[in-house]
Amino acid sequence: MNTENSPWGILTGIRPVKIATALIDQGKTDKEIIAHFTEHYHTTNEKATLALETARVELPHREKMLDNGISLYIGIPFCPTRCLYCSFVTCGTQSAAKLIPEYVECLKKEIIYTAKLIEKHHKRIETIYFGGGTPTTLSAEQLHILISTIEENCDLSSLREFTVEAGRPDTVTEEKLRTLKAHKVERISINPQTMHHKTLKIIGRSHTPEQIVDAVRLARFCGFDNINMDLIAGLPGEDFDMFRTSLEEVEKLNPEDTTIHTMSIKRSSRLNEYLDEYDLTKGETVAQMVDYARTYLEGLGKHPYYLYRQKNILGNLENIGYAKNGKECLYNIYIMEEIQSILALGCGGSTKTVDRVSGRIERIFNVKEPQDYIARIDEMLERKNALNTLVF
Repeated sequence: MNTENSPWGILTGIRPVKIATALIDQGKTDKEIIAHFTEHYHTTNEKATLALETARVELPHREKMLDNGISLYIGIPFCPTRCLYCSFVTCGTQSAAKLIPEYVECLKKEIIYTAKLIEKHHKRIETIYFGGGTPTTLSAEQLHILISTIEENCDLSSLREFTVEAGRPDTVTEEKLRTLKAHKVERISINPQTMHHKTLKIIGRSHTPEQIVDAVRLARFCGFDNINMDLIAGLPGEDFDMFRTSLEEVEKLNPEDTTIHTMSIKRSSRLNEYLDEYDLTKGETVAQMVDYARTYLEGLGKHPYYLYRQKNILGNLENIGYAKNGKECLYNIYIMEEIQSILALGCGGSTKTVDRVSGRIERIFNVKEPQDYIARIDEMLERKNALNTLVF
């Protein structure tokens, strides 16, 4: 395999930090770990160092995990529109609005059922993550209903982190933010992807850069002091200067956590279907964007704390989260390092159980489409019974 132009060499897996973590656990020195990456996998020294630094940041969080700790993922598969690059199970709210009330009722049923299994197996919930889709597509009342169902049926005395994605700023309202805050949600994501109106239109987003700024300011006004913001390096039609401007504009809002995704061409996305119609950024330019982001964010006191790679990613690069000290997202670390069982509820949910002794991983899948989830909710509950025979 020709590795000359691949910064990650012959590595094809999505979790290179797991390699660094394993070597740390074996007692290897930093020099030995970097040499392992560069000599065995032919990575660049920079990427080897990045994997090692990320693993070092994750280490104290791994050590604080409860032996019987688990995480909950709650999937909300609705968005105002479907982004050009998206391959997630999402439904535009204009066409799927009629499904939302029934979906919420079915999700309540799965929450109650799963809570009983958690209690039966004497597990403690450490993190909760509402993802999607865009959870704040739901109304304030629907968010209140779902979170109240969790609070009324689950023991949350060990909860260390509660995240709700508010990714689309056009779904953010003061009522929703105050509802989340009242339920002790302390971490939210507001994800611009770019701060350029032209690009937002290209990727299928109906909001403006000004709405991004307004949403973050509103979240601060409502008391949120842990906000994540995402940007994508290599969006169609964007050059280095455009990406740099987006990053610098985002950092003026002082998010505690900034995630830099590298553009990937996902098989089931509209981008892949109409690939010839878009001007993709060259790999070397995307690498320049990613390198600049690292230097710039580390200069602001943020450090890499989780990292993953995807198929068909421009420049054969990576996605990486940078956070201020103490603001690292535990859920992101747990799911990327596969060190804690995560019970996934809702449409498209993929439960992953981890045997902490053997490292064995098992998966339980929910159906992907909201209509199927609603129609087959009893079957989804039955699938969760597999937890009775798994170590998690």
